[in-house]
Amino acid sequence: MPFDPAVIRASFAVVERRADHMAKYFYAHLFAHNPGIRAHFPDEMTEQRDRLFASLTQIVLRLESADRLTGYLRALGRDHRKFQAAPEHYPAVGASLIAALRHFSGHSWTPEIEKAWTEAYTVIAQVMTGAAAEVPPGEPAWWEAEVTARRRAAADIALLTLAPMRPYPFVPGQYLTLSSPRAPKVWRPYSVANAPRPDGTLDLHVRRVPGGLLSTALVDHVVPGELLRLGPPLGDAVLDPSSRRPLLAVAGGTGWGQTRALLEQLTAQPAGRDVTVVLAARSEAEQYDLAAVEALLARYDRLRVLLAAPDRAAGRAGAVTLVREALAGQGDWSGWDVHLSGPPELAPALVDLLTGLGAAPDRIRHDPVPETFNRARPLTSSEWFLDQRNVPWINRTELG
Repeated sequence: MPFDPAVIRASFAVVERRADHMAKYFYAHLFAHNPGIRAHFPDEMTEQRDRLFASLTQIVLRLESADRLTGYLRALGRDHRKFQAAPEHYPAVGASLIAALRHFSGHSWTPEIEKAWTEAYTVIAQVMTGAAAEVPPGEPAWWEAEVTARRRAAADIALLTLAPMRPYPFVPGQYLTLSSPRAPKVWRPYSVANAPRPDGTLDLHVRRVPGGLLSTALVDHVVPGELLRLGPPLGDAVLDPSSRRPLLAVAGGTGWGQTRALLEQLTAQPAGRDVTVVLAARSEAEQYDLAAVEALLARYDRLRVLLAAPDRAAGRAGAVTLVREALAGQGDWSGWDVHLSGPPELAPALVDLLTGLGAAPDRIRHDPVPETFNRARPLTSSEWFLDQRNVPWINRTELG
């Protein structure tokens, strides 16, 4: 690796608590010096700024592992094709990144630090553009898909069925990113909620996020016949194809969609596995797809489902407590594969518990979750207000 990771990490620690301000400066610099690039971004940039810093954080967290860093950057490069990112855009982005880092580093900025960041960004750009160039010529940057059905499953949850205009290859457990003309250039990740079907249709389970541009459109306004854009399939929270170990799946909220896809895959396999599903929701009313659960139970006699839904007053905290009690009640999860799907806080809340109950860490799979570069450092109340943002919607590609 041509740059010094220790220099990058120390430099990033200086600016990371000014994430929002630095991201604003970065985009202002980028658009001022390259006006044509502005058309590639959404009108409202708040979430885009969060996404930028999430990506930087993940890169810095992977600096000590060349394989993890390269894998992450390659996935990011392939996914950026849907943004119409071209090789000629990367030098402009690099120049604005260095300018923003220099500005917010103040007197701590040195020629050594600038050299390290320049070398690091050169590697980032080379890996991302190289991965994009390796995509087979016939593979689209995005897929057009028609909405064929939208069903309201709960007050803030809709189940969408999409028909891609061309075959959409994916593995159960993967997710896609989606954009709608109702929220131009805004992309959000959603897990595919079914195993591949002969007709090629896809199901998505969408929860409305308060203030969310795209989720509100999908849950409340999109109608059959509209066209959406789908990014390439992403993620590796899939079943181990060589495993015949029993499977534990813990699903929270619309994370059930990802678990449902895995169960549909298992029911189609000749050699069965014992499967336990813990299905959690904030209340009984939010366990929105029980008919599908019952159908899977009828088809798969080695499936056991435990429902964890507290009284409405207990909400999400009550659901987490019920899940933890259900898992601890089993006693020992050694020898099991584990799959976790749900809101961003679900996996961090359960991984330590499960490993303490015998689950092997390398057999626990879930999509990446947001991480803060240095959470342990105390923040003043003003710094928390200015800089800390809850960004559970961030594209999971940028999170790993």
